[in-house]
Amino acid sequence: MSGRSSRNTGPTRIEGRQEPLLSLRWSEGKLLMLDQRLLPEEIVFLELTAPEEVWEGIHAMKVRGAPAIGIAAAYGVVLGANSYQGDEDRWLEHVLSTAEYLATSRPTAVNLFWALDRMKERAEQLAAAQHSRELRDEGLLAEAIAIHREDEEVCRKIGEHALPLFTSGMGVLTHCNAGGLATARYGTALAPFYLAQEQGIELKIYADETRPVLQGARLTAFELQQAGIDVTLLCDNMAGLVMSKGWIDAVIVGTDRIAANGDVANKIGTYSLAVLAKAHNIPFYVASPLSTIDLGTESGELIPIEERAEHEVTEGFGKRTAPAGIKVYNPSFDVTPNHLVTAIITEKGIVKPPFRDHLAALFNDKDDSLKSF
Repeated sequence: MSGRSSRNTGPTRIEGRQEPLLSLRWSEGKLLMLDQRLLPEEIVFLELTAPEEVWEGIHAMKVRGAPAIGIAAAYGVVLGANSYQGDEDRWLEHVLSTAEYLATSRPTAVNLFWALDRMKERAEQLAAAQHSRELRDEGLLAEAIAIHREDEEVCRKIGEHALPLFTSGMGVLTHCNAGGLATARYGTALAPFYLAQEQGIELKIYADETRPVLQGARLTAFELQQAGIDVTLLCDNMAGLVMSKGWIDAVIVGTDRIAANGDVANKIGTYSLAVLAKAHNIPFYVASPLSTIDLGTESGELIPIEERAEHEVTEGFGKRTAPAGIKVYNPSFDVTPNHLVTAIITEKGIVKPPFRDHLAALFNDKDDSLKSF
């Protein structure tokens, strides 16, 4: 199931400024999902009305980026509740079943499970209060909207905490897409770039293309170029060369899951960048909301790594580039060991080693003020 679609020729401009291209919007009982597989050539919004369509959108990477996946899944629960036609006393069972189904869409990004757990907890509260069916559905929608809005606020805070790490003239390398297309707005790793632009701080951004699906080329380069930010696209295997030339002063990436010890799961190729950064004495930063930190997973070895279809490597974007029948290994993520990570930047501040104690401390203190460890 794919849902209806609508097309735009490009992002909307308002009063001479570029309006951000958002990956997800809720409108009149439907989830509008930007089909990111078609960027940068086409801007297509899918109109989704069923949880099965949201599942397919997440699984097929029409929406991607850990925070955006979680937001989409939350709205998928709402769509499941809205379409329920059965007995009212089985409403909660149906909602919980819908959430469990959506959880099977992708295995690595912890935000998916975090958002679904929030939706399940809210559904249980609404059912226990014996609210009417209408109030239950409205309560679930309010929770999904809250998750969406909170992510935007969190991303801006991450950007505010990260910004002091960068000064005008610095060259910064990023990998995959951890921008507004992967979140509610601003992004995680890209958030300081947008805030730097607001404050007149001139950074030179380098974006890896990010094989095999080219999220860096199709999404990050597109997103930053649309915003008027200085960005240069690189093939993945050029990172070491540009580092050796002294063009890179820092690396910053997003993440799909951080283990309790500070090991970081992110898009395949991140580990290689971290090794190169270490060899060239370049700081390696990870931008992450607290919802992506998984204290229940002790180390990166325990993070499930999604493996994707071989055609992404052998027939990327419809053209065969490898011999028929060749064996393919196509993990979507890798794990960067904590000893290669300079700091983790969250909405509560900058966390440095030892990560196990300092990450746990973020959750022990409910105060949202800046923490630096």
